[in-house]
Amino acid sequence: MTEHDVRAWVAQTYEGLADLLRDDTWDAPSLCAGWQVRHVVAHVTMPARLTPAQFGAELAAAHGDFGVLSDTVAARDAELPRAELLAALRSPQLHGWQPPGGGGAGALNHAVVHSLDVTVALGAPPTAPAPALTAVLDQLADGTVFGLDLTGVRLQATDGDWDAGDGDVVRADRGGLVALLAGRTLPDGRALPRVSAR
Repeated sequence: MTEHDVRAWVAQTYEGLADLLRDDTWDAPSLCAGWQVRHVVAHVTMPARLTPAQFGAELAAAHGDFGVLSDTVAARDAELPRAELLAALRSPQLHGWQPPGGGGAGALNHAVVHSLDVTVALGAPPTAPAPALTAVLDQLADGTVFGLDLTGVRLQATDGDWDAGDGDVVRADRGGLVALLAGRTLPDGRALPRVSAR
């Protein structure tokens, strides 16, 4: 996975998401609890709208809590004109953005997971290319990123040669497996167990 691959996959994922969205999809629920599709789009496009100084001010207003910042900005910016949000999805600035400390892998993870928050919820195919889905599966396979307990769980892709773990088999396409590994609940009610609080 090269830097060029990552940027191309991120761009394809966001461009595909922009192509997918229609007037009747913006108010549909996403896999992010409490967020409609419009909120997910507002969230992922923050780097195309906020300068580092603006982001810092938003974070300070949220007392350093990124979850509060995300909910605040998503609720506010979800009301922006759709054309503006779609343009942000297509923005080269967004396609080249990397989260602080996350690098290209973090940017790819962010793009793929949030695109699946939309496509899985809508019953649409992933907009992320297949190699990107596999790369993110490899990143998330041990469950630690999203605090999952995968003891006794074997994950198996139904649309490619990918599996991980050992135990009771959980089968889904690669997009569904990424969503599960990101701590989401699929439309059919399936979810992976979280690590118990000690």
